[in-house]
Amino acid sequence: MRMTLHTDYALRMLIMLALKDGKPVTVQQVAEQYGLSRNHLLKVALKLRRMGVIVTTRGRSGGIALARDAAAINIGSIVRASEDDFALVECFRQDGGACLLSPACRLRGVVRQALDAYLAVFDGYSLADLIQNKAELGLLLQTEPPAPGNALQHAESGRG
Repeated sequence: MRMTLHTDYALRMLIMLALKDGKPVTVQQVAEQYGLSRNHLLKVALKLRRMGVIVTTRGRSGGIALARDAAAINIGSIVRASEDDFALVECFRQDGGACLLSPACRLRGVVRQALDAYLAVFDGYSLADLIQNKAELGLLLQTEPPAPGNALQHAESGRG
């Protein structure tokens, strides 16, 4: 199973917002931090807003922020809502596909079981689980200053 860029970007955007502790961030800032397309991220933000996961605020001090606590945002629900198509094999398509084996094929059940297991793993995590290493992520996304002991380490490694 391959996740779409839309889902990948949605999860990365949510991670960044969770690190900001409710402070709004612009889509442009998210795009710059991750080196991603602003236009694509605008579509992601719109979908996340429609899902009720983020709120948007217009104006000078506006931006996007989480609509609820990171612990209340289930990763499985984000993946399900962000993915367009879970038709891993032809017979999963909405039109049923045209596979000759469909009436007697047992592969469909195996693939369904694999897809359910894949999604069940995501269901077991919240956004809060993804940011348990908040300090490390904050350094990588430059959302918090490095601790005094870490500044030298990052400078020596060429990252700071």
